[in-house]
Amino acid sequence: MSVFFYALPALIIVVVLLLAARAVRRSLELRSAWSSGLTAEARCLRSYTTVSGGGHDTSVTTTLHHVYEFTTRDGRVIRFEEGNGRPTVVEGDIVTVHYAAQHPEKATAHVPSQARAAAGTIALVAFCGLIIAFCIGFMITFHEMSEGADSLFGGI
Repeated sequence: MSVFFYALPALIIVVVLLLAARAVRRSLELRSAWSSGLTAEARCLRSYTTVSGGGHDTSVTTTLHHVYEFTTRDGRVIRFEEGNGRPTVVEGDIVTVHYAAQHPEKATAHVPSQARAAAGTIALVAFCGLIIAFCIGFMITFHEMSEGADSLFGGI
């Protein structure tokens, strides 16, 4: 039974670390696209929303997605999908996308805002750090309490 009190927090730590790594990776991709200086005109091919949540006690979250297609300077046609897009962009609209020459498939139609992106990433990583610290503290506290209980009941 005590394995549960170590395995579950360890699993939570792994999931939170993966979430933090994904956020940092996406932040670096955005920074690379924005700082490359390469832009192109892209056409919005499709716009759709996804809905999550909405259970008994949860709120509904709606995410707007766009599928864009553009041609790089070297003539390659790139199609990519991006979430959390501007709600004013609809199918057929032309938008400016930023991309890095080595990874044009990781382009973005988001307006450059490195400070905002960095602040969001730092806040998310800090929150992940708090969750990890709580899980580690929980495991240490459980370990110390279980050792104390063993020594208390060990003489019986």
